[in-house]
Amino acid sequence: HRTTTHGTSLAFVLASLLYTTQPSMAATTQHWQPTKATPGIALSDGSMHPAIGYGTYKVGFVPASASAAAAGQQTAGAEGPSARDCVRQALDVGYRFLDCAQFYGNEAQVGAAICESGVPRDELYLASKVWTDNIFAGREAVRAQVVKTLMDLGVESLDLYCVHWPVPGKHVDAYLELEACQREGLIRSLGISNYALEDYLELMQKATIKPVVNQIEVNPFLYRRRTLAAFEAEGVKIQAYRALRDGKAFGDPVVAGIAAAHGRSPAQVLGRWCVQKGCIYIPKSVKRQRMIENAQVFDFALSDAEMTALDGLTTEAAVGAFAHLYRTCVNRDTPLAGTLDGVKMEITEW
Repeated sequence: HRTTTHGTSLAFVLASLLYTTQPSMAATTQHWQPTKATPGIALSDGSMHPAIGYGTYKVGFVPASASAAAAGQQTAGAEGPSARDCVRQALDVGYRFLDCAQFYGNEAQVGAAICESGVPRDELYLASKVWTDNIFAGREAVRAQVVKTLMDLGVESLDLYCVHWPVPGKHVDAYLELEACQREGLIRSLGISNYALEDYLELMQKATIKPVVNQIEVNPFLYRRRTLAAFEAEGVKIQAYRALRDGKAFGDPVVAGIAAAHGRSPAQVLGRWCVQKGCIYIPKSVKRQRMIENAQVFDFALSDAEMTALDGLTTEAAVGAFAHLYRTCVNRDTPLAGTLDGVKMEITEW
């Protein structure tokens, strides 16, 4: 394990935080700042967030309860190039925001890639999320997972940490524990993920610190404009996952036509749409050339007519499928998995 300037094991220092509420002495560092290659987005807490990041979900590892694995469409476990190799390449081609999570099962490999990359800590923006099992288990489990992520990534603090799903009856306490971790210097900014507007309003009845982001699926085929507008009004920025729809929409005639008109790839059109919507764009690929291609979205613009055409690709069926997935996932990997116990049946779907 890495050691502090006083020779104490970093693992020992972090582990001790499990049993104390005293403020930590985590080292203060400079934080990520925008560059020409990576523009920034200002968050409500005054920090800056990269406009683009590298997603690590299913990079080198497929979780057993991932949707595709659970449906038998994908094999759980190790798969393809290692997360260590992929993240090292992502850093090499210029990505500086790494979107991580307990659920992704690869944070130790991400940490190894960071260590090997030679990229200074203050040039990185590191984010993670606590999964439903620990959210359900309670505040001690949430704190323990924060410490584990810090150790796996090999850092003393995180730029952003989120509650991954609004587990009924449990997510508010999980967030309150993250507030405590923030006060101790372990986390800089707090966020949420997969929250419906109603979950956010429930959270804010007890939270004392407003989340700066909500990570949800956003793309032209799932453009929930009322939800996005509501969070924007609250000062909560949107991190967009599945912005490229896992490549499943590249052949759509509207997307392909706009791509041809600009001499760009369908992925770049979807990414640019996301950027112009003001969302934080998180593409993912295990191939170096695709990593480069996906990031080339800041040197062209879509017209109003093109944006409107892409906006119109969301269907009622897609929104209905989202609502079903939400109700299925909030209790996933908890003792209430497979039930609707506590699940909000009336949410803002669009």
